[in-house]
Amino acid sequence: MIRWKARSSWTVAVVCTLALAGQTLAADEKGQGDGGLLGFVPASAKEQLSLEQRFDALLDPVEQRAWLKEMSSAPNQVGSPHDKANAEFVRAKFREWGWDARIETFSVLYPTPKKVALALLGPHPYTAALHEPAVAGDVTSGITQGVLPPYNVYGGDGDVTAPLVYVNYGMPDDYKALARHGIDVRGKIVIARYGGGWRGLKPKLAQEHGAVGCLIYSDPREDGYAAGDAYPQGGWRPAQGVQRGSVADMQQYPGDPLTPGIGSTSGAKRLSIADAKTILKIPVIPISYADATPLLQALEGPVVPPGWRGALALTYHIGPSTAPVHLSVLSDWKQQPVYDVIATLKGAVEPDQWIVRGNHRDGWVFGAWDPLSGHVALMAEAKAIGTLYRQGWRPKRTLVYASWDGEEAGLLGSTEWAETHAEELQRKAVMYLNSDANGRGFLSVGGSHSLQHLVNQVAAGVEDPETKVSVLERMRALMQVTGNEKNARPEKKQEATLAAQGGDVPIKALGSGSDYSAFLQHLGIASLDLGFGGEDDNAGIYHSLYDSFDHYMRFGDTTFAYGVALSKVAGHLMLRTADAEVVPLRFGDFSDTLDRYIAELHTLADNLRKDTEQQHTLLDSHAFALVSDPTRPLAPPERESDVPAIDFAPLDQAAQQLKQSVQAWQAAYDAQAAAGFHMPETQRHRMNALMGQMEQALGDPAGLPERPWFKHMIYAPGMLTGYGVKTVPGVREAIEGRRWDEASRCIETTAKTLDRYRARIERLTVLLGKPA
Repeated sequence: MIRWKARSSWTVAVVCTLALAGQTLAADEKGQGDGGLLGFVPASAKEQLSLEQRFDALLDPVEQRAWLKEMSSAPNQVGSPHDKANAEFVRAKFREWGWDARIETFSVLYPTPKKVALALLGPHPYTAALHEPAVAGDVTSGITQGVLPPYNVYGGDGDVTAPLVYVNYGMPDDYKALARHGIDVRGKIVIARYGGGWRGLKPKLAQEHGAVGCLIYSDPREDGYAAGDAYPQGGWRPAQGVQRGSVADMQQYPGDPLTPGIGSTSGAKRLSIADAKTILKIPVIPISYADATPLLQALEGPVVPPGWRGALALTYHIGPSTAPVHLSVLSDWKQQPVYDVIATLKGAVEPDQWIVRGNHRDGWVFGAWDPLSGHVALMAEAKAIGTLYRQGWRPKRTLVYASWDGEEAGLLGSTEWAETHAEELQRKAVMYLNSDANGRGFLSVGGSHSLQHLVNQVAAGVEDPETKVSVLERMRALMQVTGNEKNARPEKKQEATLAAQGGDVPIKALGSGSDYSAFLQHLGIASLDLGFGGEDDNAGIYHSLYDSFDHYMRFGDTTFAYGVALSKVAGHLMLRTADAEVVPLRFGDFSDTLDRYIAELHTLADNLRKDTEQQHTLLDSHAFALVSDPTRPLAPPERESDVPAIDFAPLDQAAQQLKQSVQAWQAAYDAQAAAGFHMPETQRHRMNALMGQMEQALGDPAGLPERPWFKHMIYAPGMLTGYGVKTVPGVREAIEGRRWDEASRCIETTAKTLDRYRARIERLTVLLGKPA
């Protein structure tokens, strides 16, 4: 999952001030002055808001606390007894609450460590502990039975001895810097610090550059004592804390590495391990900064650039080391079961339209923060909805609640379920709503922009537990503050501008990192991902032994007020989408967002051209050679290729035509809404069915270049960002990678995709017709 970054106390204070200033606007939004609840006529909107109030009254933070304590009481990784016990516990609860619940089991490749060893050889030998000790006051940290040692799943096996080289974050620019220093990692073991990009890219890039092994350590600058007091005094990573995690090449495809594109059922055809593209070839392990310190002290060679320096009390050198390092990883490459709990309440009017909700349940060890803090909020929703059902309420559309297994290793449970039921999901699923870890602070939402207005309406009606303004206004205030900070990125500044205008708060685009990926990017189902955070201290125990109930009760959402807030936001989104007369999508928000993305592509190409011309000027004038210190030589950068003129006309034209069609649809929609959506039921059902499948039109059957599993042409994780999103990814990544012919092809492909989406909008406009 993607972690929240804690905000400074100054930032929080300013945000609270702005949020309070926005109370009047929030009140206007609660009143739905823009025409009422999206997708509802006035009479049914009033009933809906009353239903949501009844739902809210059924949410109990005490229950969330009890479920969290129970479910995080023992190791909870895939294959553990407690993982299965939790699945059976959740299924029993769903059934108790009136849901039709079952467990679907998949068999996935899930390697676990048989032997992991790391040692510095030479005159000052050191054997790494590779162990997290118990911490005073943390009851579960003393449990050893069933706890796997820290490791990176889907790294390769190997026994290697080689010099060590420090590669900073191990990202592409870091290897360019190494080349300028004359450092070659071929035949070496590299050590990279966490941060700067997704962990799986570090060993992948090391492997591509010829390294024979990779170590990833947590530097205290990122999540240890430089950020705050270490656990147990504070919430941050202690010296021997280790961040576990997957290093599968999920930018190719998530899920079981042996069954890309198909569900890993018992009879599924599987690849050999050697042929699986997402499994690395070199050994890789995560280590603590206590274990990293002697290794870093053994490095010689140049002192690192300023931006490469962490917070350890040593001089950081690039290397290589004169003393070799020995790394050994041996894994048990076996199949393990993953247990997805699937619960349904059948719709009374449009049962073949599904509203799907999910949160994963598995952790790396105990998983109190990640993921169970979000999972217990989902359980609270399910219990409250079950009570409403027993009281006589019936959803118009079918509700599907899912407790996923195997997310941590590579979105296993959700991906295998989605691939197994792909055809049915593409016919029936209207929306997928995801959450993961939940904390205290600000609501964060990403997803399909056709759902943006629905999110804003719901967030305007949920009160923030701390400030008593709406969670929407805190979102708005946070965007304004962070977007106006001195070093704010351009997209943050743009968010701040939009938030300050007083309309809808923009939601983020989704890359990867949690269970929405198969639904949005593979199947084309409109999706959302949401949770609270930013005011808690959880980064330091991320994916470690110390992600525990005791840590959460000291440094997390200790009263579970934000657990209840998450249940309210997610529950209202589910209930409204289930009960709306017309599926609550607003296509103009997508069109407006797309315009910004295309403008960014123009700017990207223009800036790249200017930067390239500047580099050529400096190279031709020998400027780099003239400023290089002869005693510390630094070679000039490799000459970049020229940036040609890029013809964006097909994309620009497609976006403009889409905007015109969306405006015509919105005018017809507004007229029908004003008239109360009086239309024959068959017409309404046909329109809702088509609206529910709109997101699929943004996919291309061939998928993205070199990774066909990813079908969506607007949102995808970046090949070199991991979790981070690339919008209009085919075009953007081709430009960034200086693949000019590919960029032209992707412009044409994306334009044709937008034309297909526009054609569906125009069909909807005709189907909507004029008010009766």
